[in-house]
Amino acid sequence: MSPVFSHGSLRLYLLSLLEESPRHGYELIQALTDRFGGTYSPSAGTIYPRLAKLEEEGLVTKTAEGRKTVYAITDAGRAELEARRPELDAIEEEVTDSVRRLADEVRAGVDDAMRTLRAELASAARQAKRNASRVDPRQQAREAGRDVRAAGAAAVREAEAALNEFRQQLRTDLRSEAARGTLPESVVPLLKSELDRVQRAVVEAIGRR
Repeated sequence: MSPVFSHGSLRLYLLSLLEESPRHGYELIQALTDRFGGTYSPSAGTIYPRLAKLEEEGLVTKTAEGRKTVYAITDAGRAELEARRPELDAIEEEVTDSVRRLADEVRAGVDDAMRTLRAELASAARQAKRNASRVDPRQQAREAGRDVRAAGAAAVREAEAALNEFRQQLRTDLRSEAARGTLPESVVPLLKSELDRVQRAVVEAIGRR
């Protein structure tokens, strides 16, 4: 990625941010990230040495607030900013140009990545097609057989569940009617007849005549 600040510009820009309000290091990093629309985010190793230099020169002070160190501009720092206001205006123009340049670089990078992804997907599709044409027919038959057996096992489990549910519900109904003395004598012959009919129909359906 192209350089963002020319030599000495970041130091002056940090002073301008502290002129707006005291901030701790992370807030300065976040403020710079926001100014660049997220296309540039300075590291702590870039920011803190410059803050230490500004403090040595008496242009900023630092105070501890809990675990955070807050930096504030001094009167000497304001005087330097005022004396170098034209340079600061030029830096603002540099920032605008840098944002535009970085955005172009990011856009170009995304375009390249998308082209690469499309090429890789097309290559993967071609490879999958070639692999499919090389499948052993015997392997396909074995896989098909496994699929049929798996479907059959699933059907048996579903049938057993249906039978168990029917049995439990019917047992509950029969016992309830018997306890009230309202179970007709014709129910049992009817049940046997219907079960025999259902069995014949199922056997016929699966071809076991």
